Amino acid sequence: MARKAQTEGADSAENAGRLKQIALTYKMTKRSDPKVGLVVAGVGIITFGVLLAIGFLIGHPVYAGILGFVLAFLAMAIIFGRRAERAAFGQMEGQPGAAAAVLDRVGRGWTTTPAVAMNRSQDVVHRAVGKAGIVLVAEGNPNRVKSLLAAEKKRMARIVVDVPVHDIIVGDGEGQVPLKKVRTTMLKLPRVLTGPQVTAANDRLRAMGDLMSNMPQPQGPMPKGMRMPRGGKMR
Repeated sequence: MARKAQTEGADSAENAGRLKQIALTYKMTKRSDPKVGLVVAGVGIITFGVLLAIGFLIGHPVYAGILGFVLAFLAMAIIFGRRAERAAFGQMEGQPGAAAAVLDRVGRGWTTTPAVAMNRSQDVVHRAVGKAGIVLVAEGNPNRVKSLLAAEKKRMARIVVDVPVHDIIVGDGEGQVPLKKVRTTMLKLPRVLTGPQVTAANDRLRAMGDLMSNMPQPQGPMPKGMRMPRGGKMR
């Protein structure tokens, strides 16, 4: 009985946490998309109404109503998810580290490392490794990040000579990829590596180190007015 009560308590807490997360997501989305509530509700009502009308026409309104309720809930969830994602991208766009946040959502099979290279102007390169190979994602000034990408490719070439390397520059200009399309662009890359090859590439890159792991960790709060050291990239 005690174990059952504990299980029920854990389930209740988990459900409450999910509802709270949905409410927070809705509030965040509504700030940049004020009509999200009306759109989602409209989709649900129309879906349910269409299925219920079909049910009356074929003489099975109860079954059609149940199916309509399920499909309406599913349609509302899909539309809300898409608009919430669009709102999140809109709020992240132009913010430092936005590409790193997108890489965290790429999905299973990818290992991401933020800020493997950076310069004094805070242009930054992030790295993701998966079955498509290595993807370097750069954000910042398009002209400056090209040199960062070239230097990072040269550095990796000594370690992972047999792994394909792709690069993405985040932006809306020619030859760049908008922030909201970074994930889909990566997922469309051809898969050329096996699982063991991906693991081996990750191990070699980890042994090489990256910007964040090589930086000394300051003790206490960071001093005000602290600047990047002269000499370009931080290593």
